[in-house]
Amino acid sequence: MNRLKTEVLGVEFKNPVIPASGTYGFGEEYKKYYDPAILGGIATKGLTLNPKPGNEGIRIWETPSGILNSIGLENPGVDYFCGNILDKMTKLGTNILVNLGGNTIEDYQRAVEKLNNYDFYAIELNISCPNVKEGGMAFGIEAETSALVTEKIRQITDKRLFVKLSPNARNITENALAVEEAGADGISLVNTFLGMAIDLDKKTAVFQNTYAGLSGPAIKPLALRMVHQVAKTVKIPVIGMGGISSGKDALEFIMAGASLVEVGTANFMNPTAAADIIEEMNQYLEENNLTIDQIRGII
Repeated sequence: MNRLKTEVLGVEFKNPVIPASGTYGFGEEYKKYYDPAILGGIATKGLTLNPKPGNEGIRIWETPSGILNSIGLENPGVDYFCGNILDKMTKLGTNILVNLGGNTIEDYQRAVEKLNNYDFYAIELNISCPNVKEGGMAFGIEAETSALVTEKIRQITDKRLFVKLSPNARNITENALAVEEAGADGISLVNTFLGMAIDLDKKTAVFQNTYAGLSGPAIKPLALRMVHQVAKTVKIPVIGMGGISSGKDALEFIMAGASLVEVGTANFMNPTAAADIIEEMNQYLEENNLTIDQIRGII
């Protein structure tokens, strides 16, 4: 009996655990630790239309119970991914979510038009990227711009579309409702919280961009609250993430209403984290003679 089996948007997941974008590469990197086929799915490293070298200077900074990152979406671009990586990922034996970012709506559109030619589970649309045509504010801060980019992508693709929301949004539930109404099939949340670090010896900000994304166990209570609020508000599936580092954490997000969960920073602390979390979740369900569907959204 597979107590963890989960169906989302007509597709079966052997379990609800997905390594989060940017923490698992493209899957090959973790094969020496365990078989990625045991996972429910994999979210790709964040892709953009064109290759990006990422940010200069320090990119990762450890914080109490977490990390700050300023990677800058370093990636090989959509064309290279489609031609050289996607087929290898497909052969890993699990569902693939292609995480996509962009600095203009046109960037998103052109990238999605390329992705339309390939087969994978879903697009995970990262709207925490700066909208360069509107002064650099992230698409996902306001409900109106969140809805606009979602609507523009919905018009040009039949792919399942999960929109990844920023916790830095002005109102997370308004944003969730806006992207649902604009045609999203599901929602992923949360992305990283905006944070900062200062180097006392150098008397400067650690990161060249001053601010960076905070992730890890420190954000879990905040992320859990937001997932609970959104899952109660929308009718579409929610992928919950934010500080999940144990089976217990993952089960809390499921109880809060998440259909699936993503594991991020924990993969850096422990390369077998996702596999361990699956085992811990299954153990809890066996001990309590439950299935995952029986506890989803009970809070």
